[in-house]
Amino acid sequence: MDQISVLGAGAFGTALAISLARSGKTVTLWARSEDAARSMQSARENIGRLPGKPFPASLSATSDLTQACKAPILLLAVPMQQLADFAALNKSLIQYKSLVACCKGIDLKSDRGPLAVLEDLMPDARVAILSGPSFAVDIADGLPTALTLAARDKDVVDMLQSELTTDTIRLYSSLDPVGVEFGGALKNVIAIACGLAMGAGLGESARAALMTRGFSEMQRLAARVGADPATLSGLSGFGDLVLTCTSDKSRNFSHGFKLGTGATVDPNVTVEGVATAKAVMHLARTLDLDMPITTTITQILDGHISISEAVELLLSRPLKRE
Repeated sequence: MDQISVLGAGAFGTALAISLARSGKTVTLWARSEDAARSMQSARENIGRLPGKPFPASLSATSDLTQACKAPILLLAVPMQQLADFAALNKSLIQYKSLVACCKGIDLKSDRGPLAVLEDLMPDARVAILSGPSFAVDIADGLPTALTLAARDKDVVDMLQSELTTDTIRLYSSLDPVGVEFGGALKNVIAIACGLAMGAGLGESARAALMTRGFSEMQRLAARVGADPATLSGLSGFGDLVLTCTSDKSRNFSHGFKLGTGATVDPNVTVEGVATAKAVMHLARTLDLDMPITTTITQILDGHISISEAVELLLSRPLKRE
């Protein structure tokens, strides 16, 4: 399968397209905007989302979704909160393909992750999810990156692992897609918490505590929705948590950091952790599950409490065994 299409020309989708094309695949990068597609095809780079990263010769950009969907493997790099509508609207084009969800989060309407959303809408598709610690600029620069590719079907995940591994992207396979999708989603909430802590000057020790106790929350929720908690100790959970909680390249960490300093945040920048926090809170209430860090961060994001009040709430919780 030498033809692959990436649907969604954000920074991450563009970086994946560049890496796959550089490995010898014929890749089509689909953009919703005709002007954006024309600009990328002419400039041979995505000036708006990933400037300075040239396109290999085998990478082409288009706004023609029908043309893009002729490839047998489609990587869906659209924002999580748009995934369900995108898939439903274009079901006739993608329902019999191999689909790889490349977004992280939980759908606000259904409390489900990207793989579950696609499975519900297209039971005939071969569906997988790609997640793990990665920044678009690193992938586009050809820096070594390890990710997790998960599906329920062993034959599907083995085939996709072979087709999507490149010289610089090493894919590990998993048969626990629920663990992979929830790990990738939940770490964004903890990254916002760590950004808030650092922006507010609470220190490295506070960040370490938030990462550790936040990881415990991630495992508890994942177990309750049917995942193997051990999956979250891998790349798509712990690995991604470490990356996004310690780097200002992370949009979620940077969003929290700006809030912590009192700076104005850009409403046009997609920060998946904001919507995910709200979805997780709804799911946790449904499951009667205690998630103090996620609860506190959601209250801060909603403007219900201040950062100083949040610190007081967390520090005054009843003492317990670890």
